[in-house]
Amino acid sequence: MAKARSDRPNVIVFFTDQQRWDTTGVHGNPLDLTPNFDRMAQRGTHVYHSFTCQPVCGPARSCLQTGQYATTTGCFRNGIPLSSNARTLAHYFREDGYATGYIGKWHLYNRGVEGPVPESNRGGYEYWLASNVLEFTSDAYHTVLYDNDNNPVRLPGYRVDAVTDAAIRYVDTHQNQPFFLFTSYIEPHHQNHLDDYPPPDGYRERYTGKWIPPDLAALGGSTHQHIAGYYGMVKRLDEAFGRLLDTLKSLNLTENTIVLFTADHGCHFKTRNSEYKRSCHESSIRVPTALQGPGFDSGGQIQELVSLVDLPPTLLDAAGLPVPETMQGHSILPLTKGETAVWPEEAFVQISESQVGRAVRTRRWKYAVTAPDKRGAADAASEHYTEEYLYDLQADAYELTNLIGRESHQEVAAVMRERLIRRMVEAGESAPTVEPAPTHLSGQRRVSPEEARS
Repeated sequence: MAKARSDRPNVIVFFTDQQRWDTTGVHGNPLDLTPNFDRMAQRGTHVYHSFTCQPVCGPARSCLQTGQYATTTGCFRNGIPLSSNARTLAHYFREDGYATGYIGKWHLYNRGVEGPVPESNRGGYEYWLASNVLEFTSDAYHTVLYDNDNNPVRLPGYRVDAVTDAAIRYVDTHQNQPFFLFTSYIEPHHQNHLDDYPPPDGYRERYTGKWIPPDLAALGGSTHQHIAGYYGMVKRLDEAFGRLLDTLKSLNLTENTIVLFTADHGCHFKTRNSEYKRSCHESSIRVPTALQGPGFDSGGQIQELVSLVDLPPTLLDAAGLPVPETMQGHSILPLTKGETAVWPEEAFVQISESQVGRAVRTRRWKYAVTAPDKRGAADAASEHYTEEYLYDLQADAYELTNLIGRESHQEVAAVMRERLIRRMVEAGESAPTVEPAPTHLSGQRRVSPEEARS
């Protein structure tokens, strides 16, 4: 028998695309882009160190839907559909009596199929208003989604507002039953056919010539061309988020609704490779994440390193549903209560399309490897990797000095190599061989084993 409604909180996921963690005020951005997110992070639970486990759209989405790494879901690159047999959040909530809805960008169906998604490939969601690859079926002021019958639906307004209006309608019409709503935006992702970040009219001008993160200021890329528009998109997203929170308040649903705000990956503005993501750097993998509602109000700031695969078990746990053993992440709910003894010391990242790469990050160190004989679009993994990057995040938070191969940091590389291989095995991969980088003198003091394990 289904539980009483008061025992089952509603759940909303507000999911952005390509949003850097440092677009938010709680992470030091001085431009007041995200007052609504910042307020929720301060009053609810702020996941201060939050990372994607795959810095590319489709694979990251497969991880967030299933709580599994991309090599487990099979969606290790864009264009690989999520298996119709995959168990998603929608399945678990639906089986517990929840109404389930998906609105926005999906990106988990076949390559080359831009809009409609067959029901068998919708991840178990009951209500559907989405596009497989929203950046290809819409533009800033031309939003087209597809309904349950795969009919195109043209929504009015700026795209962020069009998707948000649809989400608000869903909440309003489902307020008398427990619901799980996943709202997936394309913003602040670039508009592919323009190679631009189109904000609402007038918003680009607000942020032209304003603050630039240190990595982008140092490395350039397309930053000066694009960041004002990018900031404008972030601003409108936060305004939309505020409207959604206002909706919950007006319907007396705030106290009984869990809200998760997160993103699939970040954006490095062509500073780390020839496009915007698909790298091990913080600019690609670190994202803003916060929660509010039952279990998360006054949860404080979580300092542990949390991965995208940890969020599905977190939502199930907070809603009182069992967490399946097939999920490879861990609920963060115990962290809100100060229970940290068994939490992993590292965040693990798989990288595809640009390369076949792997990375592991601790509080202080970032270590990454690449497979020299593999192509990221064709191969999910490799048996052989070579060392590529080592960063001391304590001294070099924006990763401007690569320490790999330095004689002074050999102990660090050795420790991180062990950590990486262990995490790969835990994720279901075979233990690879990792070839150390050629050693060169640096004139720096040798880092101690104790520091290497920090």
